[in-house]
Amino acid sequence: MSAPARSTRPGVDDSRPFGAHLRMSWWKPLVLIVALPPVLVGLQVVFFLLAGLVEGSDDPLSTVFTPWKALAANLSIGVTGLVAAGLLVWMTGVPWSSLLRHRRAFDRRRLAHHLIGAAIVMGTVLTITGVVAPQSTGWTGFGITGTTVALLAVTVLTTPIQAVGEELTYRSALLPAAASWVRAVRPALAVGLVVSALGFAVAHGSGDPWLFGYFLVIAVNTGLIAIISGGMEAPMAFHVANNVLAGIAGNLLSGGGSATIDRTTDTGGPALLILVAGNIAMVVLVWAYERRARTPRPPRPTTTRPDHRPTQTRSNR
Repeated sequence: MSAPARSTRPGVDDSRPFGAHLRMSWWKPLVLIVALPPVLVGLQVVFFLLAGLVEGSDDPLSTVFTPWKALAANLSIGVTGLVAAGLLVWMTGVPWSSLLRHRRAFDRRRLAHHLIGAAIVMGTVLTITGVVAPQSTGWTGFGITGTTVALLAVTVLTTPIQAVGEELTYRSALLPAAASWVRAVRPALAVGLVVSALGFAVAHGSGDPWLFGYFLVIAVNTGLIAIISGGMEAPMAFHVANNVLAGIAGNLLSGGGSATIDRTTDTGGPALLILVAGNIAMVVLVWAYERRARTPRPPRPTTTRPDHRPTQTRSNR
């Protein structure tokens, strides 16, 4: 059997799976690796300072997330994702669509299916974590104030922007860019997963080994489901569901005050293994869905008359 023909689109190789489907000069992935962290930090500082001006805050860079600072964080990460994707497109000439799917159209039904599945899985593991290891969640108690309502609005409306921004940065752009360093497909995918996962974990700035390891797991799992499904619908759906549900729970159970982001040492722990199980379950669900979607359906039986002759449609004369 002859190998699939390469795409006529510049920089795209249709003979290779999603995640290893882009071709570029060796130095271009390095530009992404070097340029994106300062872009992210710079955008966050600018957005936080703007939020501080609106609030009249004396310390706009504190770890206490007021509604305006939560909005600033989400929008800055979303813009970083656009910068990452745009930079890759500009450097390589690949079409934007190739960063979202490969060898098929972007599938909204697939997106909705994986979003529902991810919401069920992550809602379950968050509930289990709250029951089994409540001390690991940072939740202090249920409470609703004006701050709570504002944080919930920011979470529901803009956390999807933040989650999609991270997926554009690390799975749409960095994963295939790093994979382009290696020709053999499986080693290329492994390199792409490692580089993008490390970038994702480092960007979250945790000094706790448990949290750092968990961020690595999230990054590897979202990379795997992107590769398995041949596009970004599944990882985007998973990331959105995970972050929105965790944000809603954190807002409702913060005693009516502002949420605090603490990723220093001793803030993680073995309870994160429950969330790891949810990540693994999502990979299995995506694999099962994609396997079923690619299995050819048997032809429908032909309707027959009592005399066993196939039914034919009478043509108009």
